[in-house]
Amino acid sequence: MNKTKRFQILVLALMLNLFLNAQEKQHYHDGHAHSHYMDYDDLSEHKLIFPSHTPDRIIANLTVDPAHSFAVNWRTDQQIGNGVVEVAKATDGPEFLLGNVRRIKAVSQKFENQNRREPLVKATYHSAVIGNLEPGTTYIYRVGNGGEGNGYWSEWFQYTTAFAETAEEPFSFIYFGDAQNNVKSLWSRVIRNSYRQFPEVDFMLHAGDLINDRDANLEWGEWFYAGSFIHATVPSMMTPGNHEYRDGVLSSLWRPQFTLPENGPIEELKETCYAIDYQNMKLISIDAEGFDESKQARKSQVKWLDSVLRSNTKKWTAITMHYPIYSTAKGRDNKRLRQALKPLIDKYGVDLVLQGHDHTYARGYVKNEGKGLTVVDDAGTIYAVSVSGPKMYESQDQEWMVRRGEFTQLFQIITVTEDSIEYGAYTPIGTLYDAFELIKKNGKKKLINKVPKSPIRLKKNFIKSE
Repeated sequence: MNKTKRFQILVLALMLNLFLNAQEKQHYHDGHAHSHYMDYDDLSEHKLIFPSHTPDRIIANLTVDPAHSFAVNWRTDQQIGNGVVEVAKATDGPEFLLGNVRRIKAVSQKFENQNRREPLVKATYHSAVIGNLEPGTTYIYRVGNGGEGNGYWSEWFQYTTAFAETAEEPFSFIYFGDAQNNVKSLWSRVIRNSYRQFPEVDFMLHAGDLINDRDANLEWGEWFYAGSFIHATVPSMMTPGNHEYRDGVLSSLWRPQFTLPENGPIEELKETCYAIDYQNMKLISIDAEGFDESKQARKSQVKWLDSVLRSNTKKWTAITMHYPIYSTAKGRDNKRLRQALKPLIDKYGVDLVLQGHDHTYARGYVKNEGKGLTVVDDAGTIYAVSVSGPKMYESQDQEWMVRRGEFTQLFQIITVTEDSIEYGAYTPIGTLYDAFELIKKNGKKKLINKVPKSPIRLKKNFIKSE
C-alpha cells in the first residue's frame, strides 16, 4: 500500500472517530444513555443530582384510606418512559413470586428543572396508588420499567397497611421538625436512629422545610439519600415550609416526587393542605406558607378547616403546619395565623399541633401559665415546636412552655391508643428529652407530664457569645 493510500485511510479513520465521539457526546446530552451527564461525572454529588435507568428517590406516602391503599413515587432518567409497580402479599420466603404478583401501571411524566446554582436536570417522575389492599397486612412491592428479570427494578420493599378505622389497635408515628441544612451529613443520623430505635413505626410526619432551597436537586437528593429505604418502607406525610416556597411559588418538585391527598379546599393547595383518617385519628396538614402568602389560600384554609373539624368523627385530632401558633422566640410571632386558626383549634378540641420553623424545641399548652404541673386535668391542646436538622436558633422561656431546648436535634415518637397518646422527644443518640401522656375518656382530657430531670439544653452553653 503506497503512502498516499495509507494517509487517506488514516484521515478517514480519524474523521470517523471524531464523528462517533461527537455522536456519543450528543447521545449523552440528549438523554439517551445510562448517564446523561458526562460533563458532570467529576462532580462529587453526581449520583445525588442526576437520575439513571434504575429507580431512585423511592418514597411511599399515606393516602386518604391508609388501611386499603398507599402511594409510591420514584424517579428515572428520561430514557425510561413508563413505570410499573409489582405488589403481592409478603410471604416467609420467595414463594410470593410463584403466586399472583399484581402489576399497576404508574403515571409517568417527563420533567426538567434547573436550580439557580445547579445544572439542568432531566428526569421522568413516576407515581402510582396501590389500592384494593387488606387492612393490617404486610405487602411486598417493587418499582421499575416492567422489564424481565431484575434489571432496572428497585429491590422489593415491605409495607404494612393501617388497621381498619374501627379497629382499636395502637399505632405510632415519628414527627420531625425542620431537616433543612446539611441533610446528608447531619440529618441522616436522626431519621436513621429514629427507625433503629422504633422499627415498628407506622408512618413519619415532616413539619416543613425538608430542604433549604426549594428546587435544588442536590438538596432533595440528600434528603432521599438520608432516608434511603426507610422512605420506601415507612410511609410519609409532609407539609410544606417556607423553604419549599420562593416568592410565593411552591417548589416545582413537590408534586412530581410526592403523591399526597387532594382533598384540600382549592387547586392552589393541592397536596399541601389535606386531611387523612388514620384509624382513630384525624391528621390535618395546613399550608402555613400558602396561608401567609395568599389571601385566597388563607380564607379557603380557614373555611375548609372549620368544615373538616366540624364533621370529624375521630376520637383524636392532630394538625401539622410549619409556622407555630405559639413561637419560641420574640420577633417570630405568627399573629395572623394564630388569630385565624386558634379559635377553631379551641372550638373543636384539637389534641396536638405539631410544628417547625423556629429551630428550637418547645412543648406545652396555653393554660400552663408557668406552673409546670405534673398532672393537669384539662390541658386543652398540646403545642409542639421541634427541629431535627443542625440549624439552631435561640428561644425565650414563655408561660405556655412545659419543656424547651436549644442546640438539640430531636425526633418525636407519638403512640396513639384508644384512650391515650404517649409522646417522647429523643435526641439522635436516643436520649429522652421530653415526654408526656394525654388521656382522654368520656370527652375529658388529662395530661401527665413526664419531663426528664436532665437540665434544659441552651445554645449559650455550647457556643459562647462574643
